[in-house]
Amino acid sequence: MLYYLFEMNHAVLAPLRAAADAGLSFWTSPQNPLAGTQLARSVAASLEMFERGTRRYGKPSFGITDTIDGDDLVPVAETVALQKTFCSLLHFRKDRAAGAPAQPKLLIVAPMSGHYATLLRGTVEAMLPHCDVYITDWADARTVPLARGPFDLDDYIDYVIEMLQFLGPGTNVMAVCQPSVPVLAAVSLMNAAKDRATPRSMILMGGPIDTRRNPTQVNRMAEERGADWFRRGVIMQVPMPHAGAMRHVYPGFLQLGGFMTMNLDRHIDAHRELFWHLVEGDGDSAEKHRDFYDEYMSVMDLTAEFYLQTVEKVFVNHDLPRGTFTHRNRRVDPAAITRTALMTVEGERDDISGVGQTGAAHDLCTALPAAKKQHHLQMGVGHYGVFNGTRFRREIVPRIVSFINASA
Repeated sequence: MLYYLFEMNHAVLAPLRAAADAGLSFWTSPQNPLAGTQLARSVAASLEMFERGTRRYGKPSFGITDTIDGDDLVPVAETVALQKTFCSLLHFRKDRAAGAPAQPKLLIVAPMSGHYATLLRGTVEAMLPHCDVYITDWADARTVPLARGPFDLDDYIDYVIEMLQFLGPGTNVMAVCQPSVPVLAAVSLMNAAKDRATPRSMILMGGPIDTRRNPTQVNRMAEERGADWFRRGVIMQVPMPHAGAMRHVYPGFLQLGGFMTMNLDRHIDAHRELFWHLVEGDGDSAEKHRDFYDEYMSVMDLTAEFYLQTVEKVFVNHDLPRGTFTHRNRRVDPAAITRTALMTVEGERDDISGVGQTGAAHDLCTALPAAKKQHHLQMGVGHYGVFNGTRFRREIVPRIVSFINASA
């Protein structure tokens, strides 16, 4: 019912949103002699705040058109390398000079946790000069017709294995946040099967391998409430006229609401600052706010089966660290990993995956020698700083690149 109310509210506000947009064009038009006045900027700021607060944010684009390759600036073309029902494998193909040495392949597994893969735009941009980059672009569940079937955690692991097999031997895999668990499971299964496409190295970043360590507010809430509470309270059916109508999902707008309330004061302050930047005519600061929140507010629905299995196996039962994690009724054993080097990265101020949760992977991969293991705790960053931002580019990326090259 809540999903239907959300859609109805969006439809009811559509005329007001259109009027606000028209008013914004009027008050900011160069043809309006009042456009530069305090009154006009105040009215325009109010209209923009209303329009942005009631808008449905669409899926952003990566928009990466070039990168540095050695000493050259080379074009980048975004192509679909492999198409699956619930995921597109994107390839950022560089137009490199003839005879340029091959770069290591890197599969970035983006989180399927409410935001689109474009949340990792900065991650892709930072790794492009050093690697041949691919990324998982997960589908919004409300756009996938019910007839195309379900998608659960087992399917997620199958997708990761299939993509690694598609990319072939010598590939490196990087998991950002939530996919750390299914990626570790996939790599464990591939090592156990002696799959020729077993990745050369695995980088796990800010992931919930063992949420019993230094639990965060998110971890405690999941464990206290249990999977049944989430099944009753947050799972809904996609309404018409979406292509995925009648599919059971965890709606993106609920996930966004959870993210916003975790740091509500910070978001309120940010929007208050945006209003005054607009009134004062500080276009650069306003544009930075728009860029961040255009991405942050763009959310997607998750299939109910995937979401509930993740809650139960990862956050409630802690299956992986307890040795009870299974994939299609087969036990997953990280101790089977002998061929894939492991690097973990954590943020000192991470309030989603606490310090120690990702590093727990080293304790599970008991067959790996110390020479094939590396851990980095990045001081002064929170969750998003683990895979984006200045410190990520300056301090984390060089360590990842060095680790990948050393694993070659």
